[in-house]
Amino acid sequence: MPDVLDASPYDALLLLSFGGPEGPDDVVPFLENVTRGRGIPKERLKEVGQHYFLFGGVSPINDQNRALLDALRKDFAEHGLDLPVYWGNRNWAPYLTDTLREMVGDGRRRILVLATSAYASYSGCRQYRENLADALDALESEGLELPKIDKLRHYFNHPGFVEPMVDGVVRSLAELPEEVRDGAHIAFCTHSIPTSAADTSGPVEEHGDGGAYVRQHLDVAQVIADAVRERTGVDHPWQLVYQSRSGAPHIPWLEPDICDHLEERQAAGVPAVVMAPIGFVSDHMEVLYDLDTEATAKAEELGLPVRRSATVGADPRFAAAVRDLVLERAGDERGQEVAPCALGALGASHNLCPVGCCPARAPRPAAAGADSPYA
Repeated sequence: MPDVLDASPYDALLLLSFGGPEGPDDVVPFLENVTRGRGIPKERLKEVGQHYFLFGGVSPINDQNRALLDALRKDFAEHGLDLPVYWGNRNWAPYLTDTLREMVGDGRRRILVLATSAYASYSGCRQYRENLADALDALESEGLELPKIDKLRHYFNHPGFVEPMVDGVVRSLAELPEEVRDGAHIAFCTHSIPTSAADTSGPVEEHGDGGAYVRQHLDVAQVIADAVRERTGVDHPWQLVYQSRSGAPHIPWLEPDICDHLEERQAAGVPAVVMAPIGFVSDHMEVLYDLDTEATAKAEELGLPVRRSATVGADPRFAAAVRDLVLERAGDERGQEVAPCALGALGASHNLCPVGCCPARAPRPAAAGADSPYA
């Protein structure tokens, strides 16, 4: 395309993330935001918050988002892409509604959203879209002119997301003792979700048996495993495993859990494991606690050597991938032919979430999709 750095019709990018506490006094209010409407008592939230208190009540996610913001702004400036980047969170400051209000005040009218979740699922996509709808509803009630908002497609299989993870797995394998390195198993880790939510993830035609959520993870895991084999000359066995379950015990969630998986691998005689958190953009609390603390303690108890590979974070290749996604979507909006960049067997994801995609249990308005009330 002759105008590859033309972001029009968009005039801003919004980095939309989960948010996290930045001190001990923030932990319970943050968890109240996360669980609002579920009737969970404060004493129970204090128990849940122990994970945060172990780290001084500070989640690393906000600093990681600040680093990603810096990386995006640096990449855009270096490549001549004149697109301001803002940041808003679902559950903690800077809050999404406040950021959108700021963007409207700055005259932004066509906004692209980058969510810090790479895969299709209710919690990883539609819930962000519901939060966008809530924020737009709040701005409308204030009499503000509403911007048009679009969300960037799922980027789980974009090379700029995948390649840093390949490097991380290769580095982690190299850190293992030489005598166990070639026999190491790779546990590709992601957030467990209820099986009912997994089965209905993605467009309607992809529902059933884990839906798009499981298929997307399996596809990118295969891509990474193949790349690791090419780089190391060793074909390491691997499996997709899950972590961070938080639901009631009687509700089925995706399994196996990483700690159970480590026990099974050790019993099967596997000499070492690399835990690769492919379901997460950055090393936030669920990586630091569930993998670096809990799963690593389980491995030590089993006498099983483990390493945990890095997430993508603010890797310059990921920032470049976001630039590519912005230009791709902008070109598509202008009616140009674009060639979406994607690895693996699934191809590039949809630009516009269709009706029935990742449905909620109780229907709620969601922006930036085919069923958006905000055209």
